Amino acid sequence: MRRLTFDTLRVLPVGAYVTLCYGFIFLPVAVLVLFSFQDGTLPVPPFKGVSLQWYERVFESRRVMDALWNSISVAVLSSAVATALGFLAAYGLARHRLPGSGAMQWLMMAPISVSYLIIGMGLLITYNEVGVPKSLLGLGIGHVVINLPITFGILYSQMGAHQANIERAARDLGAAEWQVLLLVSVPMLWPALIAGFCLSFTLSWDEFIIAFFVTRFDVTLPVEIWSMLRTGLNPMTNAAGTLVFFISMLLVVIVELSLLRRRRRNA
Repeated sequence: MRRLTFDTLRVLPVGAYVTLCYGFIFLPVAVLVLFSFQDGTLPVPPFKGVSLQWYERVFESRRVMDALWNSISVAVLSSAVATALGFLAAYGLARHRLPGSGAMQWLMMAPISVSYLIIGMGLLITYNEVGVPKSLLGLGIGHVVINLPITFGILYSQMGAHQANIERAARDLGAAEWQVLLLVSVPMLWPALIAGFCLSFTLSWDEFIIAFFVTRFDVTLPVEIWSMLRTGLNPMTNAAGTLVFFISMLLVVIVELSLLRRRRRNA
């Protein structure tokens, strides 16, 4: 009994600390979601009741819907390109001994340590110098820059020796290099490819700083939400923000399930 009491008292501070940390992280999100259902004109206490009118306004707003589709288009295309390039880079560095491969890996991961603000400013200056207008294309290139290291890191970490042995066996059986790549390597790395794509999509989907620098008329949803905030607080902004949050969380769940499946297969 004393042992049980001692263990309980020892765990309580840890539990309280963890609860406070999660509360600090998720309380603002909970407030955002709660007041997106506000049956009133201001997203502030007191809560006046549940209403879906602000979500209806979000889906009826052409500007918000255009920004939504712009975000989806940029996120899907840039994530697909970043995943494909990350896979090829990881495959080349993991399966071949290249001079300076360590430096190449470092250069591939270097953009992770650079602030989005610096990347956005650098892209803006570069685009101005070469005559590239502010556009969703320029934004897509920027998102490939920030997401390529992430996809590379995920895929490179999953290319183990057992996969190399299977690829070697496929070559011994007469498979061409492209067949090994597409019919052996890709299926074995499918969970990691999905995880890299979904994580890239999540980061591109709610990225604001680079989008703010390199877009003008065709903006993404985070930039449109920022524009809405300039006119003051209203529950419609909360509804748009909640939409961004839930889509991001859905993709994070997909990533976690893909990695869990991968771990179980390797166990």
